[in-house]
Amino acid sequence: MLGICRGRRKFLAASLTVLFVPAIMWIYLFAGSFEDGKPVSLSPLESQPHSPRYTASSQRERESLEVRMREVEEENRVLRKQLSLAQSRGPAHHHGNHSKTYSMEEGTGDSESLRAGIVAGNSSECGQQPAVEKCETIHVAIVCAGYNASRDVVTLVKSVLFHRRNPLHFHLIADAIAKQILATLFQTWMVPAVRIDFYDADELKSEVSWIPNKHYSGIYGLMKLVLTKTLPSNLERVIVLDTDITFATDIAELWAVFHKFKGQQVLGLVENQSDWYLGNLWKNHRPWPALGRGYNTGVILLLLDKLRKMKWEQMWRLTAERELMSMLSTSLADQDIFNAVIKQNPFLVYQLPCFWNVQLSDHTRSEQCYRDVSDLKVIHWNSPKKLRVKNKHVEFFRNLYLTFLEYDGNLLRRELFGCPSEADVNSENLQKQLSELDEDDLCYEFRRERFTVHRTHLYFLHYEYEPASDNTDVTLVAQLSMDRLQMLEAICKHWEGPISLALYLSDAEAQQFLRYAQGSEVLMSRHNVGYHIVYKEGQFYPVNLLRNVAMKHISTPYMFLSDIDFLPMYGLYEYLRKSVIQLDLANTKKALIVPAFETLRYRLSFPKSKAELLSMLDMGTLFTFRYHVWTKGHAPTNFAKWRTATTPYRVEWEADFEPYVVVRKDCPEYDRRFVGFGWNKVAHIMELDAQEYEFTVLPNAYMIHMPHAPSFDITKFRSNKQYRICLKTLKEEFQQDMSRHYGFAALKYLTAENNS
Repeated sequence: MLGICRGRRKFLAASLTVLFVPAIMWIYLFAGSFEDGKPVSLSPLESQPHSPRYTASSQRERESLEVRMREVEEENRVLRKQLSLAQSRGPAHHHGNHSKTYSMEEGTGDSESLRAGIVAGNSSECGQQPAVEKCETIHVAIVCAGYNASRDVVTLVKSVLFHRRNPLHFHLIADAIAKQILATLFQTWMVPAVRIDFYDADELKSEVSWIPNKHYSGIYGLMKLVLTKTLPSNLERVIVLDTDITFATDIAELWAVFHKFKGQQVLGLVENQSDWYLGNLWKNHRPWPALGRGYNTGVILLLLDKLRKMKWEQMWRLTAERELMSMLSTSLADQDIFNAVIKQNPFLVYQLPCFWNVQLSDHTRSEQCYRDVSDLKVIHWNSPKKLRVKNKHVEFFRNLYLTFLEYDGNLLRRELFGCPSEADVNSENLQKQLSELDEDDLCYEFRRERFTVHRTHLYFLHYEYEPASDNTDVTLVAQLSMDRLQMLEAICKHWEGPISLALYLSDAEAQQFLRYAQGSEVLMSRHNVGYHIVYKEGQFYPVNLLRNVAMKHISTPYMFLSDIDFLPMYGLYEYLRKSVIQLDLANTKKALIVPAFETLRYRLSFPKSKAELLSMLDMGTLFTFRYHVWTKGHAPTNFAKWRTATTPYRVEWEADFEPYVVVRKDCPEYDRRFVGFGWNKVAHIMELDAQEYEFTVLPNAYMIHMPHAPSFDITKFRSNKQYRICLKTLKEEFQQDMSRHYGFAALKYLTAENNS
């Protein structure tokens, strides 16, 4: 009933429009030139109504009104046709619309409608029009390069996913860095009804490298110009977004605006909300040519098929070549060239209401484009200052941005009901594996964790690594959670080589880590540390998954498998590089053992030599690691022999042995079935032995464990009997798997376990 009432209101409003708009327009056209029997100017800029300029101006205004009148009549003709169809369909037509969504904004693409949109806001029911089919795919293109832009893209995508009701297809023009980061992120995110395609930005550099650009976005800031060539030829339309965009509404509403394009309109843009293109910001300010204030290209609607037919490539290149002869370079990257083309061809643009791109730039006038913050649809942080920009509503904008920045991305893995998803092999395999588990099994949660896919953001901070010329470089590998963050600076001071860290954090904690790192001079001075965020999910700490992530993304031929609680001796990095050569690690299967010690003191004068360490051992300041609680874990290292050793010596594997080792990067991964506390390193060392690795103790190397509060997982192990039962079950299953995989040689592990 409600749908029928709304339909009648729409029909009545449309009928009144058909009847009265032509009459009002003709009355205005006829009477607009007279006041008290005398002609008056239609332009507020004319102060001399009887001057020669007046006649020409008045004539132009009259012609403009006549053109507009013809457009209105054409719109009314189409509207009458739609109304007649609606009447012929009858009431059933209303019920047929439930499969569609509706655009809530009203706009015609001219400045008058823009002002109307500001006054009316974005909630006029009468402005609703059939817009986007329920399961229609919305295409979005984003240019992304580097580590920082990859983080920004995630926040943008979160804001889009939060509001969306349609399948999405993201077209990412990315450099090698962004592709590696975002491909892994989306693969592990596993959001239904989202497809990702990548296009190599480095291959496009030659297309735009001839254009000098002063903008901080560099060469990548020009790549939106070549999207007609880059994107698939069968793609007809696309929404193009900057990475510093935040959505406050369903992107389908913006997609629906394509239906309003008319004639030769092929670009949907919002007017620039600063005086940049007016050229009055400072003395001798000389911007590129633009139509009025120009247009901002942070949000673009592109009709690709029509642009290709118009020979867009030739159009923008000729314009850029001509303007560069006098301008010499662009100041605002692609935006300058888009505006120069529009200046020459204004018919190309459909002007979007300003709430589709509220620009928080320097010198912004964005406050004039909305009546209330609830009117906003898209926020654009297009100032280098980003969140520190000045605006009377900046707190609202900042809070909206921070909401998505820290929003749990796992909650966005929701299905679009009624829309069939494309077959995903990884997702199907995961569901099959989970379905084979017995949910009544008391260890079900342990077993399930092995198959959990954790969203992973590689290289969360800037990373640089220069390979060593002698091919002996070693990366320190470790994992941590938020409660071990304080160890990072100390490790960086002790180890000058490359480091690969996997951090188990929530979305909010990831931002806390980012602020912590950016505020640390020690961490910011190190560019050879790879920080890989594995987002929290489930009730266990996935320690071996974290280790595998850190191991997989090293850039060196060798790695030192450590833990975050240990500080390596000063100079260990260089010592290990020499040992790699001395022991021919490149051509032999060796695991070099770094002896582990511990202190119970939070303040420790770190030993600078082996002799000093031995003295501290004798004084009781240091102990061999876990000597008091888990002797078996490191006893095979043979600390008594190490005290006097001057050359490397070989030791044999024993049950529960879990030393810290240096190995080649091609060593086996850690077994994911072990989560939380217990047997996670033991199982890995056992597999190294099964693969016939030779364990060699380094005589002049050491590492010291620093004290800390017990972890949550070790507390569960100690207090929860079922936890210990499940761990024992997993150990037995691992040993059985070893026997099946390695045959007769693996029987010793069962024997050793029974004898221990």
